Amino acid sequence: MLVKVLVALIFAFLVTQLSILLTTVYLHRSLSHKAVKYAPGIEIVIRALLWLTTGIQRREWVGVHRIHHAHTDVQGDPHSPVVESYWKIQLFNLVYYRRAAKNREAIERYTKDLPPDRWDRYLFSHSYLGLGLGIALLVAIFGVELALVIAIVHLVLYLTLSAAVNAIGHRFGKKPFQNLATNNQWLAFLTFGEGLHNNHHEMPTAANLAFVRPQIDLGWYVIRFLELAHVAKVRTLKRKFA
Repeated sequence: MLVKVLVALIFAFLVTQLSILLTTVYLHRSLSHKAVKYAPGIEIVIRALLWLTTGIQRREWVGVHRIHHAHTDVQGDPHSPVVESYWKIQLFNLVYYRRAAKNREAIERYTKDLPPDRWDRYLFSHSYLGLGLGIALLVAIFGVELALVIAIVHLVLYLTLSAAVNAIGHRFGKKPFQNLATNNQWLAFLTFGEGLHNNHHEMPTAANLAFVRPQIDLGWYVIRFLELAHVAKVRTLKRKFA
């Protein structure tokens, strides 16, 4: 039984890492900032995996994130540890996200370039259906008890790491550029580059968040692989260096 639990915990960590990876390379860099564009087949696979593992609706995520960039760390920022507090965002980031996502007028205003498509209307906008199917797959593979362990651990890890990008990434770390975000390489390792948040706020449309050595953006390696496989096209920019 101990071995099964260990396998379940490892699997939960891998599922979380997959979800974080897809969040950064698709929802963040591709949809929110147009830094990279994926082939239709790859995009559908990414959307389906995010639907099964997070239930996130892409227009809500993009809208909330763009509002964050429009009002960074001032009144109107959906999840600022400067406006609120570090612990409020670290522990209750989901609450602040849901509050912002319910502002349909703002979401519509910030996602005019991302109208709902057929996949959104009939499938991916149904968050609980996606999560339910994801859990059903876990039950089919691992059984009820281990499936619940995996689901709970994944939920806690994903929410904790997502919150850390907002909370830690605007309070603690290095600031090579003159903006309010921070760089934390250790957090970048856990979030496929998202911890290099000061770099991101300096150049939001950069697909690679590592600007200088020894910074490492694992998400960029995935994007670069897909680019070399001719299923992704990266936006070309002159990068600013620290």
